[in-house]
Amino acid sequence: MSMLRVEGVVKEYPLRRGVFGGTSGTMRAVDGVSLEIPEGATFGLVGESGCGKSTLSRMVLGLERPTGGRIEAAGRDPQTLDRGALKAWRRDVQIIAQDPAGALPVRMRAARLVEEPWRIHRITPEGGRAVRALDLLRRVGLNERHGRAFPHQLSGGQRQRVVIARALALQPRLVVCDEPVSALDVSVQAQVLDLLRELQAESGLTYLFISHDLGVVRSMAAEIGVMFAGRIVEQGPARELYARPAHPYTRELLDAMPSIRAAGRPRRTAAPPAA
Repeated sequence: MSMLRVEGVVKEYPLRRGVFGGTSGTMRAVDGVSLEIPEGATFGLVGESGCGKSTLSRMVLGLERPTGGRIEAAGRDPQTLDRGALKAWRRDVQIIAQDPAGALPVRMRAARLVEEPWRIHRITPEGGRAVRALDLLRRVGLNERHGRAFPHQLSGGQRQRVVIARALALQPRLVVCDEPVSALDVSVQAQVLDLLRELQAESGLTYLFISHDLGVVRSMAAEIGVMFAGRIVEQGPARELYARPAHPYTRELLDAMPSIRAAGRPRRTAAPPAA
């Protein structure tokens, strides 16, 4: 069963002339992207900033409407849902954002932040919100002391664990991980990635894992898509894509990873990426 199916999705934005001018054409941020993620699997989407990864993630989350194509996530197309059905659907599709500091309101304690999805959806979990929030914090490696803290009193890794606990509160089926470790130190990155893998094994979560770092994506995903200028220019099993990259842009990404070069992969000269 597919948890996420993206079929020929296009997203265009109008180009405007000056402050008061009309439109002068369109800019295509996502250009005919297709991908599919089986239930319980991880698909890695990698590419540099501006290639269209985050635009695609916003459409998967139902925050933006595609100009063309179709997206089906957790069994539903969010663009076909009315307001009530869309709110219910959002329980199945959650996000782990890039910047944990920016994702957490500064005036709320960590435990209250984990409770917030239940308040929004008017849910009282078994045992009560406070007890279940503490259970979730423990599940991601935190404790009651962390639950009483404000975001600024936590480290970057601890804040990201709070973000993960909040994303899990509604027991989602699909989680969009949008650069979930890019704001963290390398040593903390490994801990958070291990946590994401453990949670997936425990709960059967499906991940769309987005990053600019092919090394990080390779450690998480069995299948990888390489995105450039709004298109997926190469896609395949992580092991094969890493060993035999076919597209010049993929080779450039591999050569740009210091950790990969350090592991013994020789640096090579590649032609500029195709447009």
